[in-house]
Amino acid sequence: MAEADKGISTDNIKGLVLALSSSFFIGASFIVKKKGLKKAGASGLRAGAGGYAYLYEPLWWIGMITMIVGEIANFAAYAFAPAILVTPLGALSIIISAVLAHVMLQEKLHIFGVLGCVLCVVGSTSIVLHAPQEREIESVKEVWDLATEPAFLLYAAIVITAVIVIIIRVIPHYGQTHVMVYISVCSLMGSLSVMSVKALGIALKLTFSGMNQLLYPQTWTFTLVVLACVITQINYLNKALDTFNTVVVSPIYYVMFTTLTILASVIMFKDWDGQNASQIVTEICGFVTILSGTFLLHKTKDMVEGSSQSLSLRLPKHEEEDGVLDHEGIPLRRLDSLRPK
Repeated sequence: MAEADKGISTDNIKGLVLALSSSFFIGASFIVKKKGLKKAGASGLRAGAGGYAYLYEPLWWIGMITMIVGEIANFAAYAFAPAILVTPLGALSIIISAVLAHVMLQEKLHIFGVLGCVLCVVGSTSIVLHAPQEREIESVKEVWDLATEPAFLLYAAIVITAVIVIIIRVIPHYGQTHVMVYISVCSLMGSLSVMSVKALGIALKLTFSGMNQLLYPQTWTFTLVVLACVITQINYLNKALDTFNTVVVSPIYYVMFTTLTILASVIMFKDWDGQNASQIVTEICGFVTILSGTFLLHKTKDMVEGSSQSLSLRLPKHEEEDGVLDHEGIPLRRLDSLRPK
């Protein structure tokens, strides 16, 4: 309580500003990259089908640079503020993505989908308001000690195993039809990358303050983990954006990424050790609210696809041939049959 009475520290304010900036850039990058992927897909093999034509599309690179700027700001935020506070602020990127998708991509979301997004944000806000204070870390070696404890090693092993199974066994069969498949890979790897990013942030912060952490091999090990996780995230996020509706990809990705990151932080940094039952229950309620929002997003998918099928039965033949569907909402899956040949 004594720390709370002192108000927000300078470091926390810096972390908050950096996190907000990160949300803006990352939210905008979803839309710019989506436009680049669609443009590249019109003249080459789509990313969702295993193509890499988007690498030759300037618009995709603009979105990529925008995302990198956002990730750099996010990286810096972890050096000043606790992960359990910084990560949920990504909810703002959902709002930004939804607004820009409506303006730039003409993508619409059913009213229940909007409610699902709101529930995701409310649940995340509840977690942030009742989140515990992060423990102070004085050296990257201290983070390494936490990362090599049995509980976190078990979590990391489960995550890596799950990712390998999804990539080898699940994606070939369900990647093009189930939005959760690609996003699961991104989110699982993301939870590990955030823990490593936190370690690197601490290392650089201490280095700039005069205590060189670059001499420790643990710093470079965390760097390799971050690179491996980020490359994997980018690859499968591209596939998700190219295959499914942006306004659905963004909230689900945020929900899974935030949930798994907080779980990883609780395991690694033992955030709940200093909390009472009331605080923990409140945070769990926040998780339930987030899951409710995710459920509504999936129901929106069913409602929109069901509406598409029923309306197509009532459309005149020439309208069906032209691929015109005049109804609210758009399908989550791209309709290759509607693409110009």
